[in-house]
Amino acid sequence: MEPGVRFEAIQIPLEEPLRDAEHLSGVLGIPEWWPTGSRIGVVLAHGSGRDLNDPLIEAVHRGLTERKYLSLRFNFPFAEVQRKRPDPAEALVRAFRAAIAVMGSDPTSAPAHLFIGGVGLGGQAAALVSTQRLRVEGVFMLGYPLHSRDAPDSPTHADSLFRVVNPMLFVQGTRDRYCHIDALRQTLARVGAPKTLQIVQHADHQFQVPKRSGRTDEQVAAELVEGIDQWCTKVLGA
Repeated sequence: MEPGVRFEAIQIPLEEPLRDAEHLSGVLGIPEWWPTGSRIGVVLAHGSGRDLNDPLIEAVHRGLTERKYLSLRFNFPFAEVQRKRPDPAEALVRAFRAAIAVMGSDPTSAPAHLFIGGVGLGGQAAALVSTQRLRVEGVFMLGYPLHSRDAPDSPTHADSLFRVVNPMLFVQGTRDRYCHIDALRQTLARVGAPKTLQIVQHADHQFQVPKRSGRTDEQVAAELVEGIDQWCTKVLGA
């Protein structure tokens, strides 16, 4: 870990309870010397059946913080109250907005630029949030759940993507059974917003890779962090 980087457990307030949750747990990653420098913030969310302590989201969060991003990972309400069934879209969006609000609660240290994203369901929710009246620079989606498992010809979950105007980054594994690469490419061809596709060889929906790939899950997580970092830099430099 980079010297000076620190992580703080926080409570994210809600205007009213969501799924019996009166607040949401979060972890704020604060880079060394914040708020000097480019002051870029990132809010990222976990997927279905997971929480903020999912090893993948934790590794990405740590990696981005070490690269000088003020970063926040948080629980959706269903994870906060330890329920398996994901929240409806409205609750996911309200939770995401509450997490974003925390990033700007102190004007003296608020990020000047903000990116949002997540894994699976978290990325899907980030896309929905970006269609609202919020100032975000871009949205990144790790393992976007485009269709039902092993059913690329089934109806897709892409409606919100056609309403996004911000730049989008899609990071997909070649073994992701919820997002066939060809189906995603066909969908992205109809998306009007700027989009970038990064393919991770041999990775599944959770970006785990088989031993025969010659890589570890930690190396794959580092690849994700590198891809997000380069994309954010490109978006801000455009």
